[in-house]
Parts: sequence; C-alpha cells; structure tokens
Amino acid sequence: MDEAAVRDRLRAVEDPELGDDIVSLGLVNDITVDGDEVDIDLALGAPYSPSESDIAAEVREVLTAEGLEPDLTASVPDRDDLTSEEQVLPNVKNVIAVASGKGGVGKSTVAVNLAAGLSQLGARVGLFDADVYGPNVPRMVDADEPPMATEDETLVPPEKYGVKLMSMAFLTGEDDPVIWRGPMVHKVITQLTEDVEWGHLDYLVVDLPPGTGDTQLTMLQTMPVTGAVIVTTPQDVALDDARKGLEMFAKHDTVVLGIAENMSTFACPDCGGEHDIFGSGGGEDFAEEHELPFLGSIPLDPAVREGGDGGKPTVLKDGDDTSDALRTITENVANNTGIVHRQGISQSRRNEAASPDR
Repeated sequence: MDEAAVRDRLRAVEDPELGDDIVSLGLVNDITVDGDEVDIDLALGAPYSPSESDIAAEVREVLTAEGLEPDLTASVPDRDDLTSEEQVLPNVKNVIAVASGKGGVGKSTVAVNLAAGLSQLGARVGLFDADVYGPNVPRMVDADEPPMATEDETLVPPEKYGVKLMSMAFLTGEDDPVIWRGPMVHKVITQLTEDVEWGHLDYLVVDLPPGTGDTQLTMLQTMPVTGAVIVTTPQDVALDDARKGLEMFAKHDTVVLGIAENMSTFACPDCGGEHDIFGSGGGEDFAEEHELPFLGSIPLDPAVREGGDGGKPTVLKDGDDTSDALRTITENVANNTGIVHRQGISQSRRNEAASPDR
C-alpha cells in the first residue's frame, strides 16, 4: 500500500468536533510507508486530550485492519514562523491562563486541580503562580522546597504531583507583603517565566491574579497563551466581573476555552438536601449568552477547601462527585485546547490551498 492509499483509508477517520474527516481538514501532516510499517504525523496539539486520543486510536484501528503497523506522532506548526531562539517558551506546547474577574471565586483551586488533573492524565505539566501579590499555590500543593539555581542563574522549579512549580511565594518571606508598581510586576513575571528551566511541557497552567491589571496585561502581551479558562460562581456579582475578564481576553485576541462554575450546589450531609447557596446555573447561562463552552460545575464541597489547605488537590481523589467534576473540567479544557489548534491548522491549510499562488 502506498502513501495515496493510506491517505484514502484515513478519510474514514472523522474529527468529532470539527465534523469532517482528518484528511479533508488537513490534519495529516506527513505519511511515510515502508512495507507494512507506516509512519504518520498528525496535526494534534493537545496531548492526552480524550478526543485527540480517540482520533489517534481510530487511526491505528483503521490501518491495523489493513494489515499495517502504524507508528503515530503529533505536531503542530511553529507559532508565527519564529525560530526557537525567538520564541518565548519554545518547549511549551500550550499555555493555559486561568482567570477570574474578582477574588474569592476559587480561581487558584481550579488552576491547581487543572494542573494536577492534566498530570494525572499523563501530560507533562507546569504550574506558574502569577499572583505576585497573593501567591498561595505552594500551600495548596504542600510544596515548601524552593527552586534551585543553575550556574547560568536560571531557576529549576520544584515538582509536586508530577507538576513543575513556580511562584513568587518561593522568593519572598512567608509574611512579607509585595508592594510593587507595574514595571516591577512586568519584570518579575518575565523573569519567572523566561528564566525558569521548565523543560518540555505539554501544558503550562498560569494562575493569574483576579481582575484585569498589570499582571494580566504582561502575560497576554509577552506569552504565547493558547487559551484562557474563566472561573466564576453562580451569583450575579461574580458574573458581572467575569464579563470584564472576558472583554480583556477579547481585546488581546485570546481564545477563551470555556467557563468553569465553582461553588455550585451544596449537598447537605445532615439533611440530605441540596442548597443553591450562591444561586443556580449562572455560569452555564453566562457561557450560553456569550456562545462559549461550559466546562462544568464544581460542587460547594468542604473537601475542596480541605484539599487546598492540606496540600492535596481534590482531583486526585477517587469515587466522589467533586473529584469527578474536576476531572470533567480538566478533560474539557484539554479537548477545547485541541479544538483551537485543529481549527487553526485546518483553516490555515484551506487558505493555502485556495491561494492563487499555489
């Protein structure tokens, strides 16, 4: 079987989100046939995304049925045609910003559990606590080991739950306030990303401070953010502020991967009833209003607070509704990250094919 025949067989594999086969969508980068062995490079950019894993599994199934031995790899085009020396974080495949319009909605909780959940799926993950004024990620993963410095004065991040960590909390005293103006914030954010030995990562999760200030602007202007997750609670006050965050990302042409609703229904362990303490369905309605994906709801569960204070992310637990909800959000973020890549690649290749110069 030659390359053309293999490509023809791959037309049987459909992308469930984009609604067409992977060949027509331009998601097959390269095919090399050597006897019964076939090397295929697919344009899949969200490692351990359940939907992309399913696509790869179907490719293997289709080719194996033809008596072939497929060897699959995945890659996406370099960002903006820059060389690796010119790129910021060239070895990081996806930067996921976790944001909220206001404090107290559980943004750091979502960021920590998202990072731990992605690592649990098998991905290589980093977590950057970019809240320079109130960094608390180290406490939430029980990490007290500071980063090590290399001879080149770069930082080697400590690791917990398979996640590489960087936070301002590692570099200041436990009770020292951080009182900085914008230029200092810009400098430290740049140093804590570019001067860190992150290595090769599938995902770098960035826990942004609440609001729309200097840190957010620095991140969006200097880092290759793949997409953002907006965290809110069901109540109207939180949703009002979430709109401001949404507008900020829109102004910087940053894709919003979806809305995560925290502190939804509380299941009372004593009476057995459910109580909507902060309202009901606000996050889902907000997502629908703005035509954004709804990533899921996290129950108002004391176990989440205990996990944060005790340094063990709730997503790592087994067999309860809250950990299941966090895993669902993690998988939806990974899936939506893949959709962003595949849509961009497919559109770019269709534009190339339609170009009069070709």
